[in-house]
Amino acid sequence: MTLALTVAVERFPIAGAFTISRGSRTEAVVVTAALTDGKSVGRGECVPYARYGETVEGVVAELERVAPAVAEAGFDACRLASLLPAGAARNALDCAFWDFEAKRSGVPVRIAAGLDEPHPLVTAYTLSLGAPESMAAAARAAAARPLLKVKLGGEGDAERIAAVREGAPEARLIVDANEAWREATLHANLAACVEAGVELIEQPLPAGDDAALIGLASPIPICADESLHTSGDLEALTDRYAAINIKLDKTGGLTEALRLLRAARRLRLRVMVGCMVGTSLAMAPAVFIARDADFVDLDGPLLLARDRVPGLTYEGSTVYPPEPALWG
Repeated sequence: MTLALTVAVERFPIAGAFTISRGSRTEAVVVTAALTDGKSVGRGECVPYARYGETVEGVVAELERVAPAVAEAGFDACRLASLLPAGAARNALDCAFWDFEAKRSGVPVRIAAGLDEPHPLVTAYTLSLGAPESMAAAARAAAARPLLKVKLGGEGDAERIAAVREGAPEARLIVDANEAWREATLHANLAACVEAGVELIEQPLPAGDDAALIGLASPIPICADESLHTSGDLEALTDRYAAINIKLDKTGGLTEALRLLRAARRLRLRVMVGCMVGTSLAMAPAVFIARDADFVDLDGPLLLARDRVPGLTYEGSTVYPPEPALWG
């Protein structure tokens, strides 16, 4: 079977701005891969991430480099690991292949992957990093949402956490420091999270500089994000993290995400299924593995001024499984 691979760069404006400890942006720039045999078309979307040394131009170049191999030798998801490293480019191509196979064969991805029927999920809704007053206002505006994810930035985080709790007294809270805490502030920030009833703390310390978490008796599960990409990273992390954040842009697609999910469950780790800020096409494959996750963070389209069409259906914070026209 001869396949043609095409690559496109698309831009989607963010509603306002999305701010974390590493900076702020006002648009989501995504790379889309499309596989076709001339009859069926499968698509996958990725979000190149500078934190991992990725650029839009670099991801496009990676995909264009492997296009001849895909055309000449066909493609299968297992072979992809020899063509591309884990990361955004492999994610787009891996998800495009899963979608292509579903479109070509008529067998849905969930059946091909041995997954249970997906169901509606409650996703976290992200509050961008800002001054405590602005974060309190954002929390009040989103207070009716059942689960809020609070972006933190280091100095002043105790005040930010308290302000968000005051603004959304009934919402469940998880926080994401994006590596902005340090060992000297860890215990004070942890105490602030306990006081606010936070349920999960994502990546408080920098990846590679998180030894202070070893043996820490944290009353709140601490979740590896930047420290974890693939299943090969798990064994080295279980002495400091009780949970992991699975993102397809880190694993390099659905194939490795499934492997990571199963390995995490064997190790009795809690699981969050997360995302970069992208469109519904990027979220759709993750919906299939988020069915039994402890935390779901697939709010990318909710942060955009406009999503692609067709997209996922969101009702408040509830996201519904994708229709075949979108993916899978």
